[in-house]
Amino acid sequence: MAQKKFITCDGNQAASNIAYLFSEHAAIYPITPSSTMAENIDEWAAQGKKNLWGETVKVTEMQSEAGAAGAVHGSLQAGALTSTFTASHALASHALSIFGDHQDVMACRQTGFAMLASGSVQEAQDMAAVAHLSTIKSSIPFLHFFDGFRTSHEIQKIEALDEDALRGMVSQKALDNFRARALNPDAPVTRGTAQNGDVYFQAVESRNQAYDAIPDIVARYMGEISELTGRCYRPFEYYGDPQAENVIVAMGSVTETIRETIDYLAAKGHKYGLVTVHLYRPFSEKYFLKVLPASVKKIAVLDRTKEPGALGEPLFLDVRALFQGKENAPLVIG
Repeated sequence: MAQKKFITCDGNQAASNIAYLFSEHAAIYPITPSSTMAENIDEWAAQGKKNLWGETVKVTEMQSEAGAAGAVHGSLQAGALTSTFTASHALASHALSIFGDHQDVMACRQTGFAMLASGSVQEAQDMAAVAHLSTIKSSIPFLHFFDGFRTSHEIQKIEALDEDALRGMVSQKALDNFRARALNPDAPVTRGTAQNGDVYFQAVESRNQAYDAIPDIVARYMGEISELTGRCYRPFEYYGDPQAENVIVAMGSVTETIRETIDYLAAKGHKYGLVTVHLYRPFSEKYFLKVLPASVKKIAVLDRTKEPGALGEPLFLDVRALFQGKENAPLVIG
């Protein structure tokens, strides 16, 4: 067994360590509180640090976040494994706030990205590995997110992942297929056309099979990371009394505090539970119900965002939808 290696870092470094290993190109535009991720990648590339394939990551700094997004698209079309790092606190309303609100995350729900949440510095590293491995295997882009400042700048001592083990987890067949789809003047293809509704929506519906496969792919890599580290990860994780009747559903850094509160209340004889959301999109009914105790009667969903005019916030509506039409469904509140 390989000797364990521990490092002291913040959430940004934990995530960027993994992003560097899995990337060939990084298109960056530093912005608080994600700036240090881009800075780390740039610094390591300047020092000649190698990724999992023995290459130095190519870094392109653009003049705006829009430029970085465009560069990422172009890089991927050319067949390069590509990462970027951003924060979107400009989505605030009456005032600017950069402290971990989930408005920016919720604004990305319709983009088609798979979305993976982490709630601690250790998870920021481990979930980053799951995100990179899963995006290679599924050919679906992944958005890995954690709370600004609360996790991005929290400094902790964490266990580093073994690079050789990560390299062995990469699906070489999926990676070869990705390379084969790269734009090539010797094998031209047409992309980015205009289509009428009859054709367009057939293509839209055809994506379903790719998204349906994601929860199992993510669960597989979470299992491999769990086996490697001894830290147990699932698309949804349950913590608390196995016979709890009252359960909280939440994602992000708040889950750490909820766990401590559950332990405190358990010592006083109370039975409570927590479902931590890691894989937020696609939202998997199978993996959610797999961990939820059958004893549950009431569920409180803690969203960290406000959607004016909606009947409820996004995570609350997702959980409510799971129980639509089911007999003896628990009471779900937001």
